[in-house]
Amino acid sequence: MSELLTWTAVSIVAAGFFVGIVVGLTGMGGGALMTPALIFLGVGGGEAATVVTADLTAAAVYKTGGAIVHAREGQPNFRLAGWLIAGSVPMAFLGPFAIHHFTTDEKQLDTVLKEAIGFALIFAALTYALRLYVNLRRVRSGGPVGDPDPAVRPIPTLLVGMLGGALVGITSVGSGSVIMIALLMLYPGLSALRLVGTDLVQAVPLVLAAALSNISLNGLDWSITIPLIIGSVPGTLLGSTIAPRVPQSLIRRGIVVVLTMSGVALLDKAGWAPLGKDTTHPVLIGVVGIVTAVLLPLIWGVLRKQQGLPYFGAPTVAELDTWTYGGARAASRSDAQAGVEKS
Repeated sequence: MSELLTWTAVSIVAAGFFVGIVVGLTGMGGGALMTPALIFLGVGGGEAATVVTADLTAAAVYKTGGAIVHAREGQPNFRLAGWLIAGSVPMAFLGPFAIHHFTTDEKQLDTVLKEAIGFALIFAALTYALRLYVNLRRVRSGGPVGDPDPAVRPIPTLLVGMLGGALVGITSVGSGSVIMIALLMLYPGLSALRLVGTDLVQAVPLVLAAALSNISLNGLDWSITIPLIIGSVPGTLLGSTIAPRVPQSLIRRGIVVVLTMSGVALLDKAGWAPLGKDTTHPVLIGVVGIVTAVLLPLIWGVLRKQQGLPYFGAPTVAELDTWTYGGARAASRSDAQAGVEKS
């Protein structure tokens, strides 16, 4: 009990609360932020395997609550979730064993995991940004709008589940970022509510399988897990409550910056060869963050211009990230046209 009343425990609760707010605000998976935050705090001796196990166990708790709410409202596409689960659960369970099979050296394993998480974070940042661009093109081209029950494509969906399962099992990153962008590309007409509900339903057995696999290999540090749950659950609830009042475009831009910086920092911490094996480069990491923050709006403006839009303005990043923006506009135009024809 005394282990739960330390400054380390307080810092874990605070980190869990902060990341939980971000998850509630953006719907983004917490592993992409929680895992590097805990590693940088040095909890569990800074060992990646210990942190990943605790993060996955906590995620199994708070994602179960979200999935139950969505299931009661009838929003998830259970057939789609079933194909994702068929691919993700076996890979999530086997992924950690595969990593341990290649090395039994704990120091080497820690380095491999940190590198894997670093690359997964950068990949998550790219997919998070790509999601907005894909939806921008869909809106401008008049693509599919709001198909509540799309025909499931089993093989591609199964492969997406396998990729996401492997990423989550090894790094705890991927269930709320990589899988979401893949679903958006496979099923562009799926409504936002169904997309989030489907992802949450499939994420529960996914993170549970990954957690059990990691627990069997690494054990479970309750002094990390319990404070993490205590902080993340109310943080997620608060984030969901205040989301309508917060400028979403700034939050989403900040997420990409933080993911990129965290990924580079973890690669640096692991001694990734291009960054040097014996020294860390905090200045480089800071420069990466500044450059990313400056370039993001400039690149986004150029992409908007290519689609025939002004550099800034509607549709905003927040509107594009709802997935139903184009469908709402199409419905408005259809209603307006119907009114003209009646008159």
